[in-house]
Amino acid sequence: MNSLTKNSKRGTWLTALLMVAVAVACSDSPAGPVVSPVDPGAGPGNGQPSAHGPAPVVLGGAASFVILAKSATSNVPTSAITGNIGLSPAAASFITGLALSLPAGGASSTSAQVTGSVFAADYAVPTPANLTTAIGNMQTAYTDAAGRSLPDHVALGAGNIGGLTLPPGLYKWSNSVTIPVNVTLSGSANDTWIFQIAGGLSIASAKRVVLSGGALPQNVVWQVAGIVSLGTTSHMEGIVLGKTQITLGTGASVNGRLFAQTQVTLAGNAVVQP
Repeated sequence: MNSLTKNSKRGTWLTALLMVAVAVACSDSPAGPVVSPVDPGAGPGNGQPSAHGPAPVVLGGAASFVILAKSATSNVPTSAITGNIGLSPAAASFITGLALSLPAGGASSTSAQVTGSVFAADYAVPTPANLTTAIGNMQTAYTDAAGRSLPDHVALGAGNIGGLTLPPGLYKWSNSVTIPVNVTLSGSANDTWIFQIAGGLSIASAKRVVLSGGALPQNVVWQVAGIVSLGTTSHMEGIVLGKTQITLGTGASVNGRLFAQTQVTLAGNAVVQP
């Protein structure tokens, strides 16, 4: 009997230890995969029937530019920019790598790398005043996007949104956002997206933001408090409202706008205004 009792107790202890080990292993295992949201967010989209997502962010005078910055715009040739470039309050000397051609007393300059015009705060009137308005409108747009309330999705993927398909809506993160693999924004031409990012935004090299279902880049806003970094040969869709710097790796492309409250750094990029 004593032997049976001892064996029984030993078996009970072994069973208990096994259950504890299983519980610990389960608690240490990673969470399940992040699931893409299904339903579009609240809001009128661009105001058309059946549209979804937040009301559009108004760009005002900033809409005249594809790249707009305050302190500098640098470029390692050769880039292909479609749309106007603006810099203020910094002077034209802080636009580098574009080989600007400015006529005497001119209000704008040209570049073989720019299909459009280049404007700087020290050019002839009315450029300085126009740029002051555009920069003010850019900052207002940033504040508007950052201040939107009642987000449809908070902290999705803990900031890793690679591989997801995102319907229209207002998305919010208190940290940085990374795109290590392609992310898809799926919606109609009347749907809208606003991404509120308290940290930085980075896209890995050769990865893409993909639009599907008729979604348009002018209806996508990335409001980013930290540095925006696009890896080499990556692709971005939408309007980037950066509180600080926007940096494009070699060969990266953008279908949208780059608005930075410090500087924009280019390196053999294609940037096209939608």
